Amino acid sequence: MLLIAIFACAFAAPAFSQQTLPAFLVIAKNYKYLKNVGGKEVAVPVQRLQRSAASYDVVNSEYYEEDYESYFISFYIPEGEILAAYDKDGKLIRTAEKYKNVKLPEAVTKAVVTRFPNWSIANDVYMVNYFENTGKTTKTYKLVLKNETKRIRVETNEKGEFS
Repeated sequence: MLLIAIFACAFAAPAFSQQTLPAFLVIAKNYKYLKNVGGKEVAVPVQRLQRSAASYDVVNSEYYEEDYESYFISFYIPEGEILAAYDKDGKLIRTAEKYKNVKLPEAVTKAVVTRFPNWSIANDVYMVNYFENTGKTTKTYKLVLKNETKRIRVETNEKGEFS
């Protein structure tokens, strides 16, 4: 019985042909940006918006004109926004980013718990500034901590180092 089932499937299988697909080139123009601003612990909404900014094609957009040297494009989601500057070739040259109440990296939460026991994080703002020409990226977390009726503001980097 088993042989009959296998035999029947072998005869019923459709014929496959080999097709040659056209060649294409993938260009990662803004990979430096994603490498500098990304990381394992960056919140998912932040990653999605940053990927949108990195993959935006200024040259083929409705706003493109050859006369302009740079373009400023804004990207928004409920959790935050990016103001991105592109050069005339579509290369991402700098960003100013601000996100509210996103998931914090483990290093930041551990630093807060260690330095401020009995306090909880009421609000957080994650700010990123990227500069392609210097290769510099700053990542800052501005936190509002609360302990019953008291509130304090603190600032830390992505490593949990307070400023």
